[in-house]
Amino acid sequence: MKKSMLVILSVLILAGAGMGAENKKLAQTGFQFLSVVSDARAAAMAEAMTSLETGSSALFFNPAGMANMTGFMDIAVSDNQWIAEIRHNAFSAAISPANGEYGVIGFSLQTVDYGDFYGTRVDKASDLGYTDTEIFNLTAMSAGVGYAKRLTDRFSVGGQVRWVKQDLGESLIPVITTELDTLEDTVTNDLTPMAFDFGTQFKTGFRSLVFGMSVRNFSKEIKYVEEGFQLPLVFNLGISMNVFDFLEENPIDQSLIVTIDASHYRSHPEQIKVGLDYQLMHLLSIRGGYISNNDESGLSFGVGVNKYGLGLDYAYTPFGVFDKVQRMSVRFSL
Repeated sequence: MKKSMLVILSVLILAGAGMGAENKKLAQTGFQFLSVVSDARAAAMAEAMTSLETGSSALFFNPAGMANMTGFMDIAVSDNQWIAEIRHNAFSAAISPANGEYGVIGFSLQTVDYGDFYGTRVDKASDLGYTDTEIFNLTAMSAGVGYAKRLTDRFSVGGQVRWVKQDLGESLIPVITTELDTLEDTVTNDLTPMAFDFGTQFKTGFRSLVFGMSVRNFSKEIKYVEEGFQLPLVFNLGISMNVFDFLEENPIDQSLIVTIDASHYRSHPEQIKVGLDYQLMHLLSIRGGYISNNDESGLSFGVGVNKYGLGLDYAYTPFGVFDKVQRMSVRFSL
């Protein structure tokens, strides 16, 4: 017990020291849709999911979190009504043959619809200085396959490879200009990099205390035309526990999961994420969370119901000048 408490204190001290240091932007990143969470349970708990077992949804946080699936199959679908009428959708599925003896294989899919945009181009001959072009639509998506396995009854590992695509439409670039005409070249702003995620989870043996670590969105540098950047790389360190384990007697079937993540980003300040999940009779969940160093959103709330392998989750996040963000998720486990 003394060793376990020492580990807990060490992690909290290191996390606090890292968050208290002066934060500076180290580099810019692109494909920011990869940083947006659509899963309603995760959103309600401030995205602090690194040390939790979440079935196929773990592919969006820490692939090792699906290694301990108790059923044969898990499917999750999420809809995220993001800011500025942007829609994020997520799908994940995982299969655990032979009770996980050979590991768990999972598949993930993210899609983004940015809506319609009115296109314009510079036109010096026009009184307005521009002319309208056709309406265009910007899209993005990510498709991945992951694998996780219990190496021991306490230690699990997992990883995922994702094919990522972002289409920002076409650009007309002047290449030759004369007194009579301007020749233009059409440039397609479409990139399809590969991204890699991996992580671990460790059950300490001290009650339900679990540690987790993950690295997400690791990639090589890519660029549009001349500007180079990487995907939104993030390192997460997490810890979670059912605090009701400290009660000598629990009069009813209930739990209170407390989870804390320390996240280090490539392009913006570090964050501490704290999530709570009160579960009653394995049927009803009431959730809340808080993210530090977030300009528009900090607190989040949510509820969930689960029965006969079917779960429904809802999350509500106040978002400052953008009003609110609402997310819905449906999960089926067999």
